[in-house]
Amino acid sequence: MNLPNYFLADLPPDAVLRPEMVAEACQTLKRNRERYLLPRSTDSVIQALVEVARLWVNPNSPWRAAAVAVDRSAPGFSPEMLGAGLDAYFRQWTPRALGSLVVQDLGHAQRLDRFVSNDAEMVQGTSAFVRGPDLLAHVTAGSLPTPVMTSILHGLLVRSAQFVKCASGTSRLSRLFAHSLREVEPKLAACLELAEWAGGESTLEAALFGEADCVVASGTDRTMEALRRVVPRRVRFLEHGHRVSAGYVAREVLGPYDEVRVLQAAAADVAAWDQLGCLSPHVIYVETGGLLPPETFAARLAEELGQLEAKLPRGPVSAETASAIFQRRDFYRVRAAASDGTRLWASPESTAWTVVYEADAQFQFSCLNRFIYVKAVDTLEDCLRLAEPIRGQWSTVGLAAAGLRVDELAQQFASWGVTRVCPLGRMQQPPLTWRHDGRPVLGDLVTWTNHERPPE
Repeated sequence: MNLPNYFLADLPPDAVLRPEMVAEACQTLKRNRERYLLPRSTDSVIQALVEVARLWVNPNSPWRAAAVAVDRSAPGFSPEMLGAGLDAYFRQWTPRALGSLVVQDLGHAQRLDRFVSNDAEMVQGTSAFVRGPDLLAHVTAGSLPTPVMTSILHGLLVRSAQFVKCASGTSRLSRLFAHSLREVEPKLAACLELAEWAGGESTLEAALFGEADCVVASGTDRTMEALRRVVPRRVRFLEHGHRVSAGYVAREVLGPYDEVRVLQAAAADVAAWDQLGCLSPHVIYVETGGLLPPETFAARLAEELGQLEAKLPRGPVSAETASAIFQRRDFYRVRAAASDGTRLWASPESTAWTVVYEADAQFQFSCLNRFIYVKAVDTLEDCLRLAEPIRGQWSTVGLAAAGLRVDELAQQFASWGVTRVCPLGRMQQPPLTWRHDGRPVLGDLVTWTNHERPPE
């Protein structure tokens, strides 16, 4: 699909992006917001977003076809992975789900439209109205397309003009999404800009941050520190730094009635988006004492990943990434030869998937791309004690448990600091109402005005 040069990210690769171009684009966005976005109701914005989502799940849509038309020899996601991931994501974009997000974070479905009162506010004789930033700047990172689309969704819901700065080499799917929005609602797309440049371009960043009212950034902790130094103090700065996730399998689901379901769920989480998101598991902890020992769980998980590779192949990786996977495999082969507490299973003649079992339950960072550790633990207390180095960074736990232990284990994880507990198999499918890093995503963007009415 040949996209027109509508956004800055559409410019030819040899085009030079100058600070004055960024500043002028920001000023245009703010004018367009006044004309086209602020007068819209919440319901009409939601309906437009739902129409965009329908384009992406329609198997005959040119936007979906363009999204999954990738070079199978180049690093990136496979067409099968892109199709499955985009389907799971956009099927959540329903009027009910989007409306629930607004009510959850803002307390009323029309809070962005006018002064309104919920039940508690009626009793107090107060009402409230919220407004989003005039210009919202997004600094994105990573190769997953869906976080960028979610950021744009949030900005449209709060009626903000938006400038999305994409990481180098990652704007293709974001551009497709922006152009699909333009097809459905050209006036909403006129309140959105996308550009792509390498991090650290100080003059471009200064032009963008000088016009923005709020900056939302994701990336490494080092990137967040660098941005904190250059974002003006008057600008609201919302950061999402490095996060990791893991799975936890309780002993009571390691029996003949549940083990197949649990193994398939674990494999799905490892495979989703090729394990490249902050919600992907680095480790799956498996309790001892079940009918299926942790080591056997690891062997069976390897079988599941092998079968899943045939249906949902991992995308090609760079030579550097492949070399890193081979080196780590060699390390664990040597360790396995010397110790009964380590085992390794790997895809033959490729780096498509790797499973490492270790009796040592210390948290271990994976090299990702479907490289998963399975660790044996006796209790959750042991798991959390050994995961202490990542306390504050553990984002999501995919939990497989049964009965009363589901709530008990979830409460322990929450008390320790994990910000999301979900069923194993759905780690990379957070609902639209998910509170990213434990924060209200719309609530952090808006400013409130309270109206205290005079007594009657």
